[in-house]
Amino acid sequence: MEELEDLKSRMEQERPVPWEELPDLALYMDQIIAYMPRQLIRFDDGEALTSAMVNNYIKDGLVPRAEGKRYGPVHLGYLTAVCALKKVLSVRDTGALIAAGQAMGKDSKTLYGYFCNALDRALNDTAQTIDASAQREDLARMALDLALRSYANQLACARILDILQPPGTGKK
Repeated sequence: MEELEDLKSRMEQERPVPWEELPDLALYMDQIIAYMPRQLIRFDDGEALTSAMVNNYIKDGLVPRAEGKRYGPVHLGYLTAVCALKKVLSVRDTGALIAAGQAMGKDSKTLYGYFCNALDRALNDTAQTIDASAQREDLARMALDLALRSYANQLACARILDILQPPGTGKK
């Protein structure tokens, strides 16, 4: 099935750019908004990121504040991670995960590299489960398998994030 071939191929090949290839000059908000759709796989033309969303992510502590009105590689790295994680985690959980990464004392480049490597593994693992030769009658089973894998992964992730919280600060 051509659509499955395309899905599998994109999941195996499309990745955020490495840190060294992120724009190394200060960008304005509209340039950030235009750049970000290239960072993650998308199948629709809907707006992936808005300036209001960026401002909210900054306000919520998920993304560092801009330097003046200019954004650089650090901001692009955090925004790439937040845009991917927001599909599966709450803002609070995303913040907890980012804080846990920052608590390791690693710089933004190292954390972004870890994120990209983990994303690469996840996309490759999922791509391997896609049978591009599947027939239409196999799609519901394949979608159910993927949905239940997401459910299981989300359960494990939520529990691990709870464990990461300092005692007495867990979710209610």
